Amino acid sequence: MAGNGTVRVAALGDIHVTEHAPDRYRNLFTAIAHDADILVLCGDLTNRGLPDEAAVLADVLRAVPMPVLAVLGNHDYESGQADEVTRILCQGGVVMLDDEPHEACGVGFAGAVGFIGGFDGHSLAPFGEDLIKRLVHETVDQALKLESGLSRLRTEHRVAVLHYAPIKATVEGEPPEIFPFLGSSRLVEPVDRLGVDLVVHGHAHHGTHQGKTPRGIPVYNVSEAIMQRVDEEHPYLVVEL
Repeated sequence: MAGNGTVRVAALGDIHVTEHAPDRYRNLFTAIAHDADILVLCGDLTNRGLPDEAAVLADVLRAVPMPVLAVLGNHDYESGQADEVTRILCQGGVVMLDDEPHEACGVGFAGAVGFIGGFDGHSLAPFGEDLIKRLVHETVDQALKLESGLSRLRTEHRVAVLHYAPIKATVEGEPPEIFPFLGSSRLVEPVDRLGVDLVVHGHAHHGTHQGKTPRGIPVYNVSEAIMQRVDEEHPYLVVEL
């Protein structure tokens, strides 16, 4: 932990690990381990959701001397092998937050992948075709999963971890036409109702690094593409709690 007794939490998303150049990831995580006590990965851990890609990441993370917590992203579902990707990552020591909340170094973490639907007054409604209703219900289920995790944490400090964005502010910079596919305001409701120190997410590579929930809770888009723009030498968020 930091010298003043605080816990340093690093967050990063959309690393899109492939089977090639594992040294790149080793160097990245070595730097993170120097700067933080806990690492949170906000989805799109692999490039195409392949077990071989997950194996590369798991092998790299085995050498990381810190707790690693994660949620999956849409890329991790691409090949229909998300369960196997999850199994391999767990064997590498990664704690997947999609099933259970987790406490590390006295900080509580709850997470979900999240889903789409749009923001504020432009959110998709569960009306019309069954396919639309199922889409909205999946987003609601993801919000409930996050709510369930947060409600079970009893730590002083709590962090919400998502892949999809819970607010519009952190996807701004992307084409407005695709905003509904980048997240949903339904994901922010449990965050504001139950309270957390911060929210981290990825997915919107061309979005905005920081925003706030309606109640003022900081939200950080930590997609690696964005973090490279924020600090090319240290392309990851570190917050002290």
